[in-house]
Amino acid sequence: MLKTQEGRIIKSLSGFYDVQTEQKIITCRARGHMRRGQNPLVGDLVEISVEKGKGMLEKILPRQNSFVRPAVANLELLVIFAANVNPVTEPFLIDRVAAIAGDQEVPVCICVNKCDMDPGEDLASIYRNAGYTVIQTSAETGEGVEELRAILSGKFAAFTGNSGVGKSSILNALEPGLNLPVGEVSEKLGRGRHTTRHVQLYTIGDALVADTPGFSSFDTDQMEVILKENLQYAFPEFGRYLGQCQFRDCSHRAEPGCAVTEALKNGEIGKTRYDSYLRLYEKAAQINEWELK
Repeated sequence: MLKTQEGRIIKSLSGFYDVQTEQKIITCRARGHMRRGQNPLVGDLVEISVEKGKGMLEKILPRQNSFVRPAVANLELLVIFAANVNPVTEPFLIDRVAAIAGDQEVPVCICVNKCDMDPGEDLASIYRNAGYTVIQTSAETGEGVEELRAILSGKFAAFTGNSGVGKSSILNALEPGLNLPVGEVSEKLGRGRHTTRHVQLYTIGDALVADTPGFSSFDTDQMEVILKENLQYAFPEFGRYLGQCQFRDCSHRAEPGCAVTEALKNGEIGKTRYDSYLRLYEKAAQINEWELK
C-alpha cells in the first residue's frame, strides 16, 4: 500500500510543487488523474508520496476557499496593496479583488503603500468608510510595518495588488533576510514591472504570507465573477441597508425606494465604491449561474 504524508504547497512553478511537510520541503509532480481534474494551488493542504526519491502529489485535501487571481487556496486574510503615487491604483482594481474575497468570506486588509511619497489619505478614507481595516505603510520609513505584522500574526495570508505597488518591498521590510528583488516603476507609463513571477509562501514570524504576481487593469477579466444576486453582500457598507428597500429583489441600481441608492445620495456610501458595484453587476448580469459551476 502506498504510504502518504500530508503537507502544504508553498511554491508552484512549471508543473512542479514544493510541499512543506513536518520534516522538510519535497518537490513533487502531480499524478496524471490530478492534472485532469482540480488544479493544485499554493496554500493547498495535500497528500503526497515519495517513490524512488521523487515526490508525487496524490490528493488535494478539502479547501476552505480558492482564488483564480491570486492563485491561492485556504486563505485566512487577503492584503490588497494600493498606492496613490507611482503607480496610482485605480479604486476599481481594489474593489473587484475585495469583492471576490468578500464573496468567499475571507477578511480583507487594504494596505496603502508608499506613504513616504504620498500618504494617500483620500484612498485610505474610501476603504475605512466602507468598513475595511486600512494600514498606511512605507518600506522606506517603516511606517505601518509593525501594525501590518500584528495583523498577519498567526494567519495564512496573501499579498496582492497592481504591479509596482511595493508588495515585495514590504515583505523585505517585514523579514529583511528574504532579499526579494524589487523592480522600478516606469515614470512614463506609471506602472511597475513584474518582479514576482510566481506565487510563493514565506514565513513571517508566526505567519505564512504568499507573495503573488502583480496585475494590471487588463487582468481583471481573468478574475472570478460573482453572481449578481450575491454581489450586494460582497460590499460590507451595503449591509445595514439590505432588506430595507421597497422591492425584495432590488438590484440597487435604478429601482424606486432603494435604501442603498438613498444612502449613496446621503453620502453614507462612497461614489467610487458604488460605481464599482454597478460595473461588477453589469459584468455579472452577462453570466449564467451554470457557467460558474
